[in-house]
Amino acid sequence: MDIDEEEARERMRHELTDVLGADGAGALTTHLVHGNPTDVLLRAAEGAEVLVVGSRGRGGFARALLGSVSMHVSQHASCPVVIVRPEGP
Repeated sequence: MDIDEEEARERMRHELTDVLGADGAGALTTHLVHGNPTDVLLRAAEGAEVLVVGSRGRGGFARALLGSVSMHVSQHASCPVVIVRPEGP
């Protein structure tokens, strides 16, 4: 898959600033990584104290059919996993 890395970095910076504010986003070290999300997260969690992941909340049959990154990492990570779900409607 061809990805414009600079555009991806800019989108990441924008998203972090929206969520954490400019000061919070500026205090982070970020890494843009290409690969299978589950594999990338499990490798990143090696040696970590905790892994925090979000959940888009795909429900029902779609989750069973497509699988779930958060579910997979929670079962296979070498550290505790916190799954953050979006607020309800």
